[in-house]
Amino acid sequence: DLVLNAMEDYGERRVFDMDRVNVEKKVGESTAESEIIEGVVIDKEIVHQNMPRKVTDARVALLSCPIESKDTETKTEVQITSSDQFQKFMEHEKKRIKEAADKVIASGANVVFCQKGIDDLAQHYLARAGVLALRRVIKKDLDRLARATGASIVTSLDELKPSDLGEAALVEEKRVGSGIMTFVTGTKNQTATLLLRGGTQQVLDGLERSLDDALHAVADVVEDRKVVAGGGAPEIEIALRLREYAATLKGREQLAVTKFAEAMEIVPKALAENAGFDAIDKVAELKSRHSSNKNIGLNGYTGEAVDMYELGVVEPLRVKVQAILSATDAACLILRIDDVLASTKEPPARPSGPGGMPPGMGGMPGMGMGGMPPGMF
Repeated sequence: DLVLNAMEDYGERRVFDMDRVNVEKKVGESTAESEIIEGVVIDKEIVHQNMPRKVTDARVALLSCPIESKDTETKTEVQITSSDQFQKFMEHEKKRIKEAADKVIASGANVVFCQKGIDDLAQHYLARAGVLALRRVIKKDLDRLARATGASIVTSLDELKPSDLGEAALVEEKRVGSGIMTFVTGTKNQTATLLLRGGTQQVLDGLERSLDDALHAVADVVEDRKVVAGGGAPEIEIALRLREYAATLKGREQLAVTKFAEAMEIVPKALAENAGFDAIDKVAELKSRHSSNKNIGLNGYTGEAVDMYELGVVEPLRVKVQAILSATDAACLILRIDDVLASTKEPPARPSGPGGMPPGMGGMPGMGMGGMPPGMF
């Protein structure tokens, strides 16, 4: 479901966009409690306690600017010499914050996701108007909300218009595990989020890595629309066809193709050994059964040679082809290095004098016994 929600159509081609996969992790509960939410889940809580915890028929505003008093464009310094001046300054600040909050309220939005900060006073005005607001929402989540709700990300409060708002049937804050998350469901455009659960953070991290592999495997199938049987069936079939082809060749070429076929048989052999069965017997059985059915592979649980398609064990064609290409390239690289090492010659030995010293070093001119100057004894 996650992959199908993240596919983009380009004519007859379908392309998987990993950025559209929404996954949120939360420690607590078992892995079996993981679930897909039809919508977007944000790992943030509502900013003010008086704001509504649940909004139906939400009109969503997405802001990449803060809801607070705007800073001056140049560095300024204000000198306050009396309490009256301080009071006027504070009133002016409050007025500017209220104007910022009023712009959001005037747009008709009742749910606000802000990438930056929301001033405490602005939170008060928004809460009084019944607006649900979240702050410090990361850019990636804003993009997901924009795709799901149809809202435009606004960079300035002066530019916020009713036409920039998105739609959602329900925006609700819920407690998940030890934390609080916000759920946006019933969005204008279909989207899905996987809420991943696990007992510890380490378990969640491992699950996320496994999930990434699984997502790309499924995406390969959806993009290519092609799968092959698992259980070592493709490797056995390739090995059999290569041996037939080797019989038509002569000399070293025949030997090379035969060795390639032997290499392909390593996969079913490894499957048999890892499952605790005799590799030679199982590979021989697979070869004999392949004459009648090319999809016969090894059942790792029972050790039987069965039809992998009927068992539901398949692999993406793209993954299988890439594995064979990568292994072949690695083998060719090693052979090239081996050839280079074999062709190198040893450097010629250096001439040496007595005792391994260069000529003339055996006894220096003017030296007596033991290399000492004459007259030392």
